[in-house]
Amino acid sequence: MTWLNSWHTFIKVVETGSMAAAARHLDCTRAQVSKQIADLERSFGVRLFERSTRHLHLTPSGEVFHQHAQRAVEAVSSTELAVRNLGESPHGILRISASITLGRLYIAPLLPKIVARHPALTCELVLTDTVVDLINDGIDLALRLTRSPPQDAVVRKLAPMKRVICATPAYLAAHGRPQKPADLAEHPCLSYLLGDESRIWRLLDPTGEEVSIAVDCRIHFNNAECILDATLAGHGIAMLPTYLCGPALQRGELVTLLDDYDPVSSFGRYLYACCTPSRVRLPKVRVLLDELEACFMPVPPWEKTG
Repeated sequence: MTWLNSWHTFIKVVETGSMAAAARHLDCTRAQVSKQIADLERSFGVRLFERSTRHLHLTPSGEVFHQHAQRAVEAVSSTELAVRNLGESPHGILRISASITLGRLYIAPLLPKIVARHPALTCELVLTDTVVDLINDGIDLALRLTRSPPQDAVVRKLAPMKRVICATPAYLAAHGRPQKPADLAEHPCLSYLLGDESRIWRLLDPTGEEVSIAVDCRIHFNNAECILDATLAGHGIAMLPTYLCGPALQRGELVTLLDDYDPVSSFGRYLYACCTPSRVRLPKVRVLLDELEACFMPVPPWEKTG
């Protein structure tokens, strides 16, 4: 498709800042790049670049064309990739991203079963608590605990992510049990190191109204398992996801507090599977989505009893 090559060249010129740099990236001559840009300008009847001795600047028409050209080229590439891979058996590298704790506990155990069933498939699990870029980081599918799933991705809701306020029975016997949210301010609390959430806990009361409590957090962590360990050691009260503290609750090592109140977290209430539109129909991604749905739906494993 000649027009697609020209549009791709135009995008590369914008990204690199010059026709010479674009030519190097595209492995062609500067003259070829210049001709494609000239052909585009002649075709549209407008100038796309303002040229100076050292720099290229987009004209208003060029800015509009750049926005639409990017979307068009991405859509064509996604369509070609989806069509080529449709109907194939799972193969190649399946690159997955998940948060450190959730990924270690619940995603990593799934991968040996997947590769055992599909010998041509290799799995890579990237564990990080930072948000990855699906395209730039080459991620086929990301598991995200978020309040706002990316709007430009295909998103599938997998499981509710419940949180509870909890402490050990020994801690409560020694320091007393909070009877209302305001009582939390009288106890040492253990928080995730994340903005205001490390010092302000927000709860929804039975009517749905939000209550904010300034808590005494002198120890902060950026890892949920460290918070669990400190809570089990009796160092205070924590707000923890049940996917992490559920086993300790079932064993009686922790007990929940203020059960009529629902903790609010910046991580949101659901676990989502996210991928780009070009990858959602890849056989390797479909295989993983099927496995995730079998694991997390209709009831996630940490909520199951017996």
